[in-house]
Amino acid sequence: MQLQRTKLFNEIGDRDWGNRRMIGGNTTNLLELNNVKYEWAYRMYRAMMSNFWIPEEIALGDDARQYPTLTEHEQRSFNKIISFLIFLDSIQTHNLPNINEYITAPEVNLCLTVHAFQEAVHSQSYGYILDSVVSAKTRDTIYNEWRNDEHLLKRNQFITDRYEQFIQDPSDENLVRTVMANFILEGVYFYSGFSFFFALGRQGKMLGTVSEIKYIQRDELTHLALFRHIFEEIARENPQLVTPALIDELRDMMRQAVEHEIAWGQYVTDGHIPGLTDELITQYIKYLSNVRLKSLNMEPLYPEVVHHPMRWVDQFAAMNSMKTDFFEQKVTNYTKSANLKWDEL
Repeated sequence: MQLQRTKLFNEIGDRDWGNRRMIGGNTTNLLELNNVKYEWAYRMYRAMMSNFWIPEEIALGDDARQYPTLTEHEQRSFNKIISFLIFLDSIQTHNLPNINEYITAPEVNLCLTVHAFQEAVHSQSYGYILDSVVSAKTRDTIYNEWRNDEHLLKRNQFITDRYEQFIQDPSDENLVRTVMANFILEGVYFYSGFSFFFALGRQGKMLGTVSEIKYIQRDELTHLALFRHIFEEIARENPQLVTPALIDELRDMMRQAVEHEIAWGQYVTDGHIPGLTDELITQYIKYLSNVRLKSLNMEPLYPEVVHHPMRWVDQFAAMNSMKTDFFEQKVTNYTKSANLKWDEL
């Protein structure tokens, strides 16, 4: 079934929340937050807004002094992974509106809008890191890394092609495929990249950058949950759409993603980053994929991988796991708008 973009305003739309659908609905497209069907979406919107943060509030002076002292292999991994994360957040910022145009639940539209905004903040964070930590020459090299590294270009193009498929042919099946692609990106690709920075943090290195990554990962938790909910609602409302054949295809998408991510992780670390051996990277990516598939009620691809191989990643990712005063960090959780001093911005 071909999907239709939502109108800016649909004067014959149905305001009855009981008739609302994730896709293919007849929405007015007005945001009525006291008239919602998907209560989880409004709770998620509030949670996403409570997570608001400002990258420049995290001090990076120590990181600027430490970066030249990193080993050659650490600098190489740092540069390549930052470059890939820049791509991921950039493409998310641009592509999320393409998905949002076909979602006919205004409360979910709201979440996707905040999601896109948060991806823009993440791009701001990476720009701030590069401006503060590395030289202008290194910064430009990182932004152009995909031009010079065929591995990175191949990765970027693979993800882009998945999204372009839906843009060129906005069918309901292709929407499910792009929802799955987003779910994989948010739940596997990002987490794999973050683990490198947490490995540095375990050594007491680049802790300002690690704090930035922690905030980014906190946002990604809600993004991951958002696409899980979207998938679940589409499957529940359209049981004829999510067929066994399509499920097999989605699991194969995950299989390809795992293979690409393992190859990339081993390539960028090159066996020279303490705590990130080739075997650990392999097991961690497979473990992540199992967890993600189970959350969608799909059979895991790697049933032999049962235990988390790098529990220290989750422990280190916890927002309060560092003595922030000692490491020159200013970690703030904005849960109230009153915490912001607008006259000082």
